[in-house]
Amino acid sequence: MAGPLSGLRIVEFAGIGPGPFCGMMLADHGAEVIRIDRASGGRGGSQPVATGDVLARGRKSIALNLKTAEGVVLARRLCASADGIIEGFRPGVMERLGLGPDVLLQDNPKLVYGRMTGWGQTGPYAPYAGHDINYIALAGALAHYGRAGGKPTPPINMVGDFGGGGMMLAFGMVSALLNVARGGEGQVIDAAMTDGTAVLMAMIHGMKNMGVWSEDLGANMLDTGAHFYDTYETGDGKFVSIGSIEPQFYAELRRLLGLEDDRDFDAQHDRAKWGMLKDRLAALFKTRTRDEWDALLEHTDVCYAPVLTMSEAARHPHNVARETFVEVDGDVQPAPAPRYSATAPDKPRSAPMPGHDSDAILATLGMDADEIAALREAGTIA
Repeated sequence: MAGPLSGLRIVEFAGIGPGPFCGMMLADHGAEVIRIDRASGGRGGSQPVATGDVLARGRKSIALNLKTAEGVVLARRLCASADGIIEGFRPGVMERLGLGPDVLLQDNPKLVYGRMTGWGQTGPYAPYAGHDINYIALAGALAHYGRAGGKPTPPINMVGDFGGGGMMLAFGMVSALLNVARGGEGQVIDAAMTDGTAVLMAMIHGMKNMGVWSEDLGANMLDTGAHFYDTYETGDGKFVSIGSIEPQFYAELRRLLGLEDDRDFDAQHDRAKWGMLKDRLAALFKTRTRDEWDALLEHTDVCYAPVLTMSEAARHPHNVARETFVEVDGDVQPAPAPRYSATAPDKPRSAPMPGHDSDAILATLGMDADEIAALREAGTIA
């Protein structure tokens, strides 16, 4: 069954991180995503694609030498056949290649031109290098990830690269493509990880504006300050998570932990007592193994879950029941999300090696076998 983006063609200029994540999301939901790889076999300066590269799944690949005039011409022809493109180079790189938005939108006025950068296309930082940790730092997010008495700790690269970057670009692409489908013109999307990260912090900004969020590290309900919203080590060195915010869920936590008559736990929102109550819960959770806590607290309204590794998550009964993870050519990876009732996309295909589909893609542009062979002989394609 085709996904909801079936019929759309997206050209992806190969890169790393958030750009490929955007391409994965679009491919997962039915778009034909054609990745332009380097004819030398590399990918945006990274290692060659391997079949286990989850971010590169579901693509077709053409390998072009964009250092040649012929390679640029082919890229332009391919983009002219597309509904959208995505690229993640520093500002100015695509323009120097002769593939900037002015050129490609002149070729194809309905084109949605998606640009993924850390700092954005403009601003004082725009020309310079950076990584997720820098983008979420400047956006005002990193300062709030960590425990009291510690230092800010990056949540891997989930927030800048993927939440504020690739996912935001995917949302922008679909929004702009919808505008074109309704009769609008093509346009450029300037997706900056700093901007996207700031948007992800919207609720926290709102709480700060209302006077219920402290900018001190680890001092709030949601940032490990509270005893009822945190992780705890178990007796076997594993961890569990508790999120008993609402009064009825907190009452259930107390009941199941045998604390319903302990007056110390009455003052749920007394911040002066949070540290002491957290110490008491920490000692309590170490009295049983994680499996024992699962047996007591799973399938209740405590707001509880074991803290699972990636390997454990793939085997957990809830995730198995929902098919949250799939196996593609022997590799376990997250299944496409979200789900649709009427337009379920097919199971993801593994990542193609660079140039795997060059001949078939060029054939869709009207080129015959002799023309394609000549381009390969000249080193324009691989």
